[in-house]
Amino acid sequence: MFQEDGSSSVTSSPLQMFPMMSLSPGFMSPYPWLKDLKPEERGLYLIHLLVTCANHVSTGSLENANIALDQISHLASPDGDTMQRIASYFSEALADRILRTWPGVYKAFRSTRISVVSEEILVKKMFFEFLPFVKVAFVISNQAIVEAMEGERMVHVIDLNVTEPAQWCALIRDLSARPEGPPHLRITGIHQQKEVLEQMAHILTEEAEKLDIPFQFNPIVSKLENLDVEKLRVKTGEALAISSMMQLHSLLASDNELKKKSPSTPMNAIGIHLQRIAQMNQGTLGELLEKDMVNGYSPSTDSASSSPLSSNGSSNIDTFLNAIWGLSPKVMVVTEQDSDHNGNSLMERLSESLYFYAALFDCLESALPRASLERLRMEKMLGEEIKNVIACEGMERKERHEKLEKWNQRFELAGFASVPLSYYAMLQAKRLLQSYSCDGYKIKEENGSVVICWQDRPLLSVSAWRFKR
Repeated sequence: MFQEDGSSSVTSSPLQMFPMMSLSPGFMSPYPWLKDLKPEERGLYLIHLLVTCANHVSTGSLENANIALDQISHLASPDGDTMQRIASYFSEALADRILRTWPGVYKAFRSTRISVVSEEILVKKMFFEFLPFVKVAFVISNQAIVEAMEGERMVHVIDLNVTEPAQWCALIRDLSARPEGPPHLRITGIHQQKEVLEQMAHILTEEAEKLDIPFQFNPIVSKLENLDVEKLRVKTGEALAISSMMQLHSLLASDNELKKKSPSTPMNAIGIHLQRIAQMNQGTLGELLEKDMVNGYSPSTDSASSSPLSSNGSSNIDTFLNAIWGLSPKVMVVTEQDSDHNGNSLMERLSESLYFYAALFDCLESALPRASLERLRMEKMLGEEIKNVIACEGMERKERHEKLEKWNQRFELAGFASVPLSYYAMLQAKRLLQSYSCDGYKIKEENGSVVICWQDRPLLSVSAWRFKR
């Protein structure tokens, strides 16, 4: 499927011979025929192995899952081509899911691992530097805030996960240039690490002093799910804006979900899917998967029913949106990953996430060389997201990305009204994308919101909302 230059030359259907191959290792050499696979055959077979392995995991056939993972280990590589890289992280996620069936072993295996928040912040800065998605979301968000705050003398902005000062430095500059003069600006930043908030306060205060803007920074040390809304200290007379940058999906787990089991997907449906993949002739994994979807196969035909907006149990998102509604924001700008990774079944999430992360890995392929350490670190962070989507269930599964239309329904049900993003916001976003000199990045308007794409694959959505009585 993939050659060294990233192109594809799939002209036959190599998967037709794969079912003839035994998953059992040979006597002398584990899988002697694997070394004879051409790059495009290797890519197709990795997809075959990932889906086969996931099916074995979902049905509890762990011995067969282990054999599939062993084969994947001979083909995948975190520093290979796009398919080899993504297969490495998906196989790791499937192995992690298997290991969780033995809680004692799993806990012992991870007992010495330390989560370093500073590394996460640093890698997020790399995403900000090398890919345009977050920058575009910042530009659109700031424009929506500036327009909503026109004529207001006291402005309060709440950032639900403040990590990147560039967005708010830009907002301070925009507000300082208002014809009517700058407002009194208060920014409330929420983050689980005190040091991040202290650094943010220093940078933003310095920027505001330079431009002679009355400014106050209100730090709140907290995770979003533990946030005490009273600490936001919204005052009478303040015009309130809220910014959520890829945060709300972490609140989507419902109480009842802890009791649900994941159904499996029949192997005959997977076989049909793989035969269609084998007939593709596309240059990237993302294009191959996207073309497959256009040709009529949708891996999540039941996703609407498996991920309902209102389940029988309450959820953190309902409570949170009700609390935010009670603050009467003039505008709330929401950026979310635009993909459905919140299905109940493992097979459904595997298919959907393969589409989504294939596009992101393609973006990195276009932006950085394969040997780049920055790229490896960014892909490792994406690998942790993949692991959460595939391996975790219940309240542990935080990466519950959903499509824009579901967020629209959710906000409307919570009592919010849509705020159409302006033509000028779209214009700024398009200009920013054009500065990257890459045809792959696209932006489209969708019912007053914006969807940022790689090729034709949606990756991020940006929507704006306001309090409605």
